[in-house]
Amino acid sequence: MATAIADVRNAPVGLIHLSLAVGGFAIGTTEFATMSLLPDMARDLGVDAPTAGHVISAYALGVVVGAPLLAVLGARMARRHLLIALMTLFALGNGLSALAPTYGWMMLFRFMAGLPHGAYFGIAMLVAASLVDAGKRTQAVARVMLGLTVATIVGVPLANFMGQLLGWRSCFFVVAGLAALTAALVAFFAPRDRGDPAASPLSELRALRRPQVWLTLGIGAIGFGGLFAVYTYLADTMADVTQVGPRMVPFALAAFGVGMTAGNLIVPKFADRALLPTAAAVLVWSIIALLLWPFAAQHFATVLVAMVAIGIGGSLGTVLQTRLMDVAGDAQALAAALNHSAFNTANALGPWLGGMAIAAGWGWTSTGPVGALLGLAGLVVLAISWLVQRGTAPATT
Repeated sequence: MATAIADVRNAPVGLIHLSLAVGGFAIGTTEFATMSLLPDMARDLGVDAPTAGHVISAYALGVVVGAPLLAVLGARMARRHLLIALMTLFALGNGLSALAPTYGWMMLFRFMAGLPHGAYFGIAMLVAASLVDAGKRTQAVARVMLGLTVATIVGVPLANFMGQLLGWRSCFFVVAGLAALTAALVAFFAPRDRGDPAASPLSELRALRRPQVWLTLGIGAIGFGGLFAVYTYLADTMADVTQVGPRMVPFALAAFGVGMTAGNLIVPKFADRALLPTAAAVLVWSIIALLLWPFAAQHFATVLVAMVAIGIGGSLGTVLQTRLMDVAGDAQALAAALNHSAFNTANALGPWLGGMAIAAGWGWTSTGPVGALLGLAGLVVLAISWLVQRGTAPATT
């Protein structure tokens, strides 16, 4: 490992994991709740809804850029100090978002808020995994991710309610407060580790030489896109196909969050025993669930079941995070952070391809088959990764 983890662990491991998960809750809340607040935001900032939607793209761009950049620049820092710095930047970006006077400033502040997203998750998961036995790493990673998944069940509906009651800016103020709380918890409970003076940006960038790193990132960037293809157009699908009012959409979103949470509680236990087979099983599960979406979308009850099933596929991120720990060598921080760049790539790819299918006249439910094709493509990349692994030295497995 490039960084020596704490000599003294004053806090129980569970409490450290919980502290790190609070940051995931803050990130998950701001990432998903922003979508539901767009109409009010657009009205207040004087732009139309499609233009306001670019603030989501600005945040995603911040994640893609910031994840590798901040991980590389922070290579020599103690992980505890880096986590505190990242959450401080996240708090600042969201606090400024709440105060943004114009659309242009909002774009800038959302980009700023996105910068620490991937690096925080990457470093937090490395810290979480370092505190448990090797056979329980994926479960430790999942505990950090629980913060994000619980946010989709609790944080997003509450943020939406607050936005309606107190205005959309209140959501960003609350997220900024949660980020500040995370920084304080990490400062108080996280292991007091030492930075590695021998580490350097160049040594981190060596991870990019490893084919297995790129293949693992490719599995996520492609295979995860199907989930976002359906999720992005869920409200429109429910209005046009399921024919229910907008008040029912939060229940479907919560069902998705329940599925993600269940997946992150159950799947890692199998991944710690057989990582690549578990990743393949999750992709097959997702393909089946997405293929059934056109049928499930016809009735509200089956929509809820389908969203739970699709949400379970979100556990792929946790599995691939552990895979990156195995294949990245000494460049752990960069590889861990890049995982979240990959999933934000999926967040762009899935909706784009789904939107093309809808625009071509194939209907709102075409997002399901499109997503299944992406899942199948991710499965092909995983098979290539497995074949390459079989033909390489044990050091790269």
